[in-house]
Parts: sequence; structure tokens; C-alpha cells
Amino acid sequence: MNLTVAITGASGSIFGREMLRALEADKRVSRVHFVASENSLRVLAEELGVSGRNDLLEKLLGVAPKKTVQLSDADIGAAIASGSYPSGGMIILPCSMGTLAVIANGLANSLIARAADVTLKECRPLLLCVRETPFSRIHLRNMTLAADAGAVIFPCIPAFYNHPTDSTEMARQFVCRVLAHIGLPQPGASVWKADE
Repeated sequence: MNLTVAITGASGSIFGREMLRALEADKRVSRVHFVASENSLRVLAEELGVSGRNDLLEKLLGVAPKKTVQLSDADIGAAIASGSYPSGGMIILPCSMGTLAVIANGLANSLIARAADVTLKECRPLLLCVRETPFSRIHLRNMTLAADAGAVIFPCIPAFYNHPTDSTEMARQFVCRVLAHIGLPQPGASVWKADE
């Protein structure tokens, strides 16, 4: 499976980092195309202490990537910008309200937006892990537009029933839920078990 992962300028970079680590380790995934928006770089620096585009993937993964490749958000001629490129889907985690608005209104003005547009038109899974609170009516309207076009709105809302020990575990378990949604259940995922 080939997947596209984008990190945008919303708070919650830890979710994006854990997504990249999970996919890099998943043997069912052959290629991950990673795109970081310009605004995400500031959030990555503030939240994770990761700065600059150079060796960004290695900094996020903690090792040299083997199957994840980084693309520039300005590179609208990249393979993932074409519907003829085989892809299993796209995950934007975290997804800013600005990115949501661009996608919901069909403004393919960057690689992230174009790849999302292509994902929708080809009827492939597009998961928008939105990160904002509270939602304004504009945000809600854009979520409805995106959902009507075929996107899955998957807000960054971690679970607590599994008693996470820290924010990394919380992010990791959220990533497990996202990946299970696209058919990639992860080992170590916490699954709710009601009293029997």
C-alpha cells in the first residue's frame, strides 16, 4: 500500500510524528509520501523541538527513513498530485482549519491540497484529522462540505479508557484508531472491551 501523510500548521504535531513512525514500521505499507506545510514547521519546532526542513523525516522518525519520502508542498508536479498514481489514500494529521477550508472548497493551490483533491476525485480514503476548538460555523460548514465530497472527518480526540501513561501513548493510540479506519490495524492497539 502507498499512502500520503501530511502535517499542517495546527497544534498536535505529536500525532503526525507517531503516524509517520507507525507507517514506517508497518510491513504492509510499501511507500509513504510525506508533505509538511510551511506553517507546520513552526508548530513542529515549538511542540517537538524539531526545526528546519533538512533531515526533517530523520528527526521525526528518530532513524533514517527506509520507505518514507518527503515532498515539498510547493511541488504540485509530484506523483501524488496525479490521479493515475496508485495510492491507498491520504491522511492529514493534524489538519488545520485553513487546510480544511482549502480542501472543502476545491482550491488545489499546494501539493497537500492537490493530493487531497485527487484523493477525493479518485474516491480513495481521505482522513482529515482536524484540530481546533471550539469550532466556528465556518469550520463546521467546511467539515460538512469535505464530508459530502467523500472525506472522513476524524478529529484529534484521544481516548482515555485505556489509561494512557503520557502524551506519546495517547497520540500512539489515536494513530492506531486512524490506521484501523483505513484497514491497517496496529499491534498494541487498545480495544474497548465491555464487561462480559
